[in-house]
Amino acid sequence: MTGSARNLDREADLASRMATAGSLWAKFMGLMGRASLPAGDGLWFPGENGIHMMFMRFPIDAVFVSRPAADGSRTVLSVHRSLRPWTGLVPLVRGANGVLELPAGVIERTGTAVGDRLEIREGR
Repeated sequence: MTGSARNLDREADLASRMATAGSLWAKFMGLMGRASLPAGDGLWFPGENGIHMMFMRFPIDAVFVSRPAADGSRTVLSVHRSLRPWTGLVPLVRGANGVLELPAGVIERTGTAVGDRLEIREGR
């Protein structure tokens, strides 16, 4: 079963089919080796505050979020639009406790911005 990610403040779905990179290997591999990330898909990296674009074959959006608040929502701390493949490390985001990787254009389409609250539902 897959998870999902929704922007609560903008009432917009970021990912209706979200995988979780929970293991060390899954976090290392991320989206490397994939040809694309289909619309509606996302990859969640719990507990992370940085990503890289090495060995990537396509651009992505990345949303860095805080630890969960009392209601379970996470605050957007940083957004990175259309990160280009092979550009190396994305700067670490202080205080981030998770990163959501999305198809390029999702941040723009949904209006997701720093300060928005997200609901992240991990698949079981």
